[in-house]
Amino acid sequence: MEQDIMAVVLAAGKGTRMKSNKSKLVHKIYGKELVKRVVETAKKSNIEEVIAVVGHKREQVQLVLGDTVKYAYQDEMLGTGHAVLQAEKFLKNKNGKIVILNGDVPIIRPETIKKLIKKSIDNKEYATLLTAIYNNPNGYGRIIRDIGGNIKEIIEEKDATEEQKKIKEINSGIYCFDIQELLKALKKLKPNNSQGELYLTDVIKIMNDEGLKTGAVIVEDNTEILGVNDRMQLELLTKILKMRINQYHMENGVTIEDIDNTYIYDDVQIGVDTVIHPNTTIKNDVVIGEDCEIGPNAYIREGCRLSNKVKIGSFVEIKKAIIGEGAKVPHLSYMGDCEIGAKTNIGCGTITCNYDGFNKSKTIIGEHSFIGSNTNLVAPVTLGKNSFIAAGSTITNDVPDDSLAIARQRQINKDGWNKK
Repeated sequence: MEQDIMAVVLAAGKGTRMKSNKSKLVHKIYGKELVKRVVETAKKSNIEEVIAVVGHKREQVQLVLGDTVKYAYQDEMLGTGHAVLQAEKFLKNKNGKIVILNGDVPIIRPETIKKLIKKSIDNKEYATLLTAIYNNPNGYGRIIRDIGGNIKEIIEEKDATEEQKKIKEINSGIYCFDIQELLKALKKLKPNNSQGELYLTDVIKIMNDEGLKTGAVIVEDNTEILGVNDRMQLELLTKILKMRINQYHMENGVTIEDIDNTYIYDDVQIGVDTVIHPNTTIKNDVVIGEDCEIGPNAYIREGCRLSNKVKIGSFVEIKKAIIGEGAKVPHLSYMGDCEIGAKTNIGCGTITCNYDGFNKSKTIIGEHSFIGSNTNLVAPVTLGKNSFIAAGSTITNDVPDDSLAIARQRQINKDGWNKK
């Protein structure tokens, strides 16, 4: 029988340590909200349906996630077990696996979640935990195993004995459960703690007491399970994610001259032998070809497509630009909403005037063209192939193929005028 694969993202917490008027979960890490990252990661893990449990400042979370998830509501903060129970109406008729994720643990990899699901299915485990080995496990719930290595329960540190506190395997708070057995166990939870809350961790002992098999996957990279509680942690995870992305591109044939000062966002494709100079920012959904040269101090915004051997130089910003093979934008230019043909050279100080205060319009520049320095291209405008634009021109009309365009006032010198 085919199994349902679902996820619940816990997104109801207050996050008071952020000291913010916004929900902690809508703060951004590398241009994307924490909770949105978690939901997108779940979907990249082949999870078919995601339920977000929202509460505090729910409208902000819902504005970010829109209709990409279903919503359950936790009006009172009565613990993680109580939070998952709020999703019961979406789970009660399902058979399969449910992954529990936290909306403030944003850099877990899809591969890790897939591994968790696969082990749970292959080993026929009713609960599969994602755990980690910490040399200094202070503050974390400890994983208690029996003599055979099976997981018996999770003990929170405040409830642990001195011997249990020496255990280095900790609970990440990420789980994969059998859907129906989870629902049964949740209804058996008791608020046996000073906070009067229902703890999801207690489900493990309940399942063990009933003879249901449980297990774990030990995460290979402990940074994946780090959460965000304050702005310092947000900065730390941003640095970790930046380094991870940069490392990925370098391992795939890209030269990054200064890994600490290069900012490449998610979902960027870069061809081999491309060189990225320092202080360059490349935003989401950018494709760069092979043997290109980018930077220094370049800003490549969303949606750009660069062919092979393109040069984007210093203090250049491009946005929604399609740039042909061998074209150059060497320095001090803004090229937005445009197409630039192959082998075309864009002179210093050129800008596409793409916004008239109401609408964005497009500039098209043909191949083998030369755009002189300090040129304004007032969109919508099309420059034919092999066109030449004189320096200092403001181009408002189309330019035919093979033509020279000059659009500037004639210079007038008034001798002795300044002495007066």
